[in-house]
Amino acid sequence: NEHDSENIAGMLVRCGYTKADCKETADFILFNTCCVREHAELRTFGNVGFVKELKQKNPRLILGVCGCMMQQKQVAKKLFDRFPFVDMVFGTHELKNFPLLLEQVFNNRRILRVDDSAGEVIEGLPAEREPGFSTFVNIMYGCDNFCTYCIVPYVRGRERSRSPENIIAEVRQVVNDGYIEVTLLGQNVNSYNYDGVHFPELLKRVNDEVRGLKRLRFMTSHPKDLSDELIDAMASLDKVCKHIHLPVQSGSDRMLEKMNRKYTVAGYLERIEKIREIVPEAAITTDIIAGFCSETEEDHRATLELMQKVRFDSAFMFQYSQRPGTKAARHFPDDVPPEVKTRRLNEIIELQSAISLERNRECVGQTYEVLIEGTSKRDSGSLFGRTSSNKVCVFPALGHRPGEYVKINVESCTSATLLGNIVE
Repeated sequence: NEHDSENIAGMLVRCGYTKADCKETADFILFNTCCVREHAELRTFGNVGFVKELKQKNPRLILGVCGCMMQQKQVAKKLFDRFPFVDMVFGTHELKNFPLLLEQVFNNRRILRVDDSAGEVIEGLPAEREPGFSTFVNIMYGCDNFCTYCIVPYVRGRERSRSPENIIAEVRQVVNDGYIEVTLLGQNVNSYNYDGVHFPELLKRVNDEVRGLKRLRFMTSHPKDLSDELIDAMASLDKVCKHIHLPVQSGSDRMLEKMNRKYTVAGYLERIEKIREIVPEAAITTDIIAGFCSETEEDHRATLELMQKVRFDSAFMFQYSQRPGTKAARHFPDDVPPEVKTRRLNEIIELQSAISLERNRECVGQTYEVLIEGTSKRDSGSLFGRTSSNKVCVFPALGHRPGEYVKINVESCTSATLLGNIVE
């Protein structure tokens, strides 16, 4: 979604727009939505309603809503009917047609456009990226996994991989524009396949062929497709960062089967063991869902036990929220009481915070290369950046600035942050 916003901003610049300082002075406001969690949907409806007053003050203001949530026809129609002051509503597969839709709005038409067909990968869309030193490049679109809780395959379509040549050309371009760290994006990068070129080979080509690139990251990896070749590539390629995000979702085989994750706990732990063996310095992060349909206390305890075995560096942790259109919503009752979901999530968060603190304490006394990203929000005299393993590090500025690489000796930590000083 973030990269889609960059594409839309690029098209707006081509249409003659410049970025507004704030929404109150804007002539065009577009909400790019996510539909992975219910909370995002509720926020969207609230935010769209909030800007009604701006439209009343400035009748020339164009308001639009796009993205994954709008790819769900019933939700798009609901928003379109509920907010008649919204000028354009369109789904993910209409991104390439955005300038044409905008032209129709200029001709006094309200637009509701949701196309079910994902079609071919469209190359050459402009992108207006945020200033900085790290950016994203899509390598593929869509998903073929159909996890029962997930709406993504329905709103993003089936998997379509970009050609290695187009990916490498885009990475070269962003490096020429001043970015030195690139994250290759895909719903499941491990299943990238373009005419027999698989993800480990793509990683190697980007690593070897793009001069000026300093760091190469990727996300997200599906455990069922994590190959030995990819683990070997992480270990051997000098620009590839030593971090992998490997969503587990649950530590219960019963839950994993119900989620259609297509691996077992034993299979997941075998992949973790392989990563630890081949890339021992790698940080491993994950996603965990609390309270999926019919989850028992035994299932929940199995998740806690898995967390203790793996010792993730960090995790994104959520309560399950039913998404209309998914298999879970159609076939499984959302039968775990909200207070039980909340209690289980809090137990997961508490355990992960303790593990994250333990993992970070292992870094104290070590020296790491850090890419400076900006000024610390809590201390204007300090900077922050990330290690190759994606750990956030805060340290005194000492005349350095964002975009530089510095060596940091870690002297203390919290569960979320490493604290240290620059080694001159």
